[in-house]
Amino acid sequence: MSDAVTAPRKAAGTPVHGISLREAFRVWARVAMLSFGGPAGQIAVMHRILVEEKQWISEGRFLHALNYCMLLPGPEAQQLATYIGWLMHRTRGGIMAGGLFILPGIVSIMALSWIYALFGNVGFIAALFFGLKAAVLAIVIQAVMRIGKRALKNKVMQALAAAAFIAIFFFNIPFPIIVLTAGLIGFFGGRSRNPVFEVGGGHGGPGEAGLIDSLLGDALPEHAKPSVRGAVNAAAVWLTLWLVPVAALLILLGPSSVYSQIAIFFSKMAMVTFGGAYAVLAYVAQEAVQGFHWLQPREMLDGLGMAETTPGPLIMVLQFVGFMAAYRDAGVLPPVIAGTLGGLLVTWVTFAPCFLLIFLGAPFIETMRGNKALAGALSAITAAVVGVILNLAIWFALHTVFREVVAVHGYGLSFEAPILRSVDLWALSLALAAAAAIFRFNVGMLQALAATSAAGMLLYASGLIHFGT
Repeated sequence: MSDAVTAPRKAAGTPVHGISLREAFRVWARVAMLSFGGPAGQIAVMHRILVEEKQWISEGRFLHALNYCMLLPGPEAQQLATYIGWLMHRTRGGIMAGGLFILPGIVSIMALSWIYALFGNVGFIAALFFGLKAAVLAIVIQAVMRIGKRALKNKVMQALAAAAFIAIFFFNIPFPIIVLTAGLIGFFGGRSRNPVFEVGGGHGGPGEAGLIDSLLGDALPEHAKPSVRGAVNAAAVWLTLWLVPVAALLILLGPSSVYSQIAIFFSKMAMVTFGGAYAVLAYVAQEAVQGFHWLQPREMLDGLGMAETTPGPLIMVLQFVGFMAAYRDAGVLPPVIAGTLGGLLVTWVTFAPCFLLIFLGAPFIETMRGNKALAGALSAITAAVVGVILNLAIWFALHTVFREVVAVHGYGLSFEAPILRSVDLWALSLALAAAAAIFRFNVGMLQALAATSAAGMLLYASGLIHFGT
């Protein structure tokens, strides 16, 4: 533990935990550039850097924040970054962390959208991401193991995690139902003061749970104390930033404008994306393809591939949808400029509500950490979330290692099974090599990502792997 824990710096303008905003900027930029692999990979990166490496925030506080973000609509990893940034450096810290988290994705998806619209799918870019996914898979599996080891401290928590995984993977039970059920079990278990529902699961004391041993500590920061005035201000500011542009587009351009349609449709989507992007992408794809005729089914899949293999939340695929919608209905603007504006509009109405929900609700969630019933509920949700992350890890593995999967339905079951003959031996080899490097030789994330990316490019250049153009 660094000296900052026992003797925080007192420099002017530096918080009591001793981490300056400039230093935080560098760390959040690093988190953002490594945020591959969907929510499982992104949570893994944040956990590894913020909890284990930098020791900014304790394990218990990290999981407490994650549980709240899992309950919200929208991308939980981006909201988690915003929450922790706010906790460390007030509102500007939350804006910085949450904004940086999506910035690489905004730039990447926009650049790929330009290339896609002007030139079609480009093989060498696909090869780069092909290699990246191998290392991301190993990082995701590592996250499941590390978070599971800390969160599943007893048989009850292990059973909740197993039940959550079976429910979501094999029976396709909606994520909100799983979280609500786990929360209710934990709420009543915590209220009954059953030790298995306490933080740490009834094994070990607070030291083991990592409640104090962090730069932030366990005390409630002054700015994190809730107030009616603060809640009203947060709601007024973020509702204005979110909804005034939508209203302005409706007034100035009318409801039939593609920009008005984008603003309204994706504002609605921002409030119903419970359970992550996969829970709503099927509906978005159906409406974008069949309802609005913004793009073709193949193009929707191409956009999803971009979002899966670029940094940032998977929901960034919506930026590609907005780009293509405005690109094809450009009016008097050059198509790529119209597409750029459409993509940025989607990003704005998708993520403005995320900041609203964090800055409005986080102060109240922070003050409730000591509540036994709530602690029990969130402890149970943590266990369920481990099962959900395991589901995401397996989903990611299936779509990384196998070229084809088949839907299995019957007897209440609903899941995807791999077609074994479709195994991609190069993807499997790179994934195994990345796993060996990370688990056996403790190779860092950056080195593993760089190595597998280079390997993907080399395989493509040598003609050993092929992608559509």
